Amino acid sequence: MTDTPQLLLSHHLKVLRLPTFLREYDKLARQCAAEGVDHVRYLARLAELELIDRERRMVERRIRLARFPAVKSLDAFDFKAIPSLNKMMVLELARCEYVERRENIIALGNSGTGKTHIALGLGLAAWALSDECDVVSVWHKMA
Repeated sequence: MTDTPQLLLSHHLKVLRLPTFLREYDKLARQCAAEGVDHVRYLARLAELELIDRERRMVERRIRLARFPAVKSLDAFDFKAIPSLNKMMVLELARCEYVERRENIIALGNSGTGKTHIALGLGLAAWALSDECDVVSVWHKMA
């Protein structure tokens, strides 16, 4: 009989689609009780965890839907290896203002100059902000 409130809460959280609440409420309640945190701050922390996790899942879902051939971020790109590449321009493009203007980006250059990595990094940045992005290889279009 003592499990009834937990079962009911578990059911409600599942119906409300609050998986982080469900996973974290007990552990966080114990932590907040030990710290003397009031119930409002406890709920605020729990809601914050849910929002953070929800945003993370949204970005993961968008990346999965994009079907990128690989996931490469601009953080992992070695700009020193290609000094002729304008790093400031790439970082400006990473702000994704071109998406709002509905513009395209075309990367041209020799093999091994980082075009695919940059395109995937820009695509990843755009998908994190919006679901209006495609990374398309010309070779795939020609095939």
